Amino acid sequence: MGEMSSFQLGVIGALFLSVAASVSIVICNKALMSNLRFPFATTLTSWHLMVTFCTLHAAQRFNLFENKSIDMKTVMLFGILNGVSIGLLNLSLGFNSIGFYQLTNTIQKRLNVSSTQLLYQSAPFQAAILFVSGPLVDQFLTKQNVFAYKYSPLVLAFIILSCIISVFVNFSTFLVIGKTSPVTYQVLGHLKTCLVLTFGYTLLHDPFTDRNIVGILIAIFGMGLYSYFCTQENKKKQADPLVSQMKEKDATPFLAIEKEGHEVKKSDKDSLV
Repeated sequence: MGEMSSFQLGVIGALFLSVAASVSIVICNKALMSNLRFPFATTLTSWHLMVTFCTLHAAQRFNLFENKSIDMKTVMLFGILNGVSIGLLNLSLGFNSIGFYQLTNTIQKRLNVSSTQLLYQSAPFQAAILFVSGPLVDQFLTKQNVFAYKYSPLVLAFIILSCIISVFVNFSTFLVIGKTSPVTYQVLGHLKTCLVLTFGYTLLHDPFTDRNIVGILIAIFGMGLYSYFCTQENKKKQADPLVSQMKEKDATPFLAIEKEGHEVKKSDKDSLV
């Protein structure tokens, strides 16, 4: 019972951290890109991953988690694939696709590693591929050069803040994948979108259209249905152990009698021989 409660608290903590970090970084990056005119999203993501790796490396040196020797070829391929996909999607900060979930979850199970260990091992490869391709992708999309951009102190402050928040985003994303189902992960993504739109309208005065309102209402309705069915499923799971125990009690005498009868027949057969 205690283990189940601690697991549930861990899931709730991971979900809360994921929502808070993702919403915070989107608001921060919207201010950076819209208000401060820093349009280099893919390059910024490479900096996020580099800072994430450095933070995890420091944590590992302080023995906050155990590094594990794993198949480097698989991790390298995983990191490169995710780096390429992020570059092509041009900074999908929420990482909310089912494809990403399935790939990450499969790799974790195959290598038998924790979410922190997988993130620590794969972050350098994701950062490297984006560090090389990011400036090219951003120049193609924005017609501007990230190295020719004039960095003001305010822009640098927001970049540093974005990189710090990204550590929590990346860590919580991998943590949620290790603790939840694909449906929960997808519902969480819809919740983040609703909160981002709401905070964007409140804090940054982003335009709020009828389409946004309808989308939020549909997402809330879907999350309500999901919560209802999860509750019903939990009730069934709680009822099933009682039913199975009753079945076992009913079946035990029969099995015992059958076993005794078999032993009697066997002893009679032995005595005849």
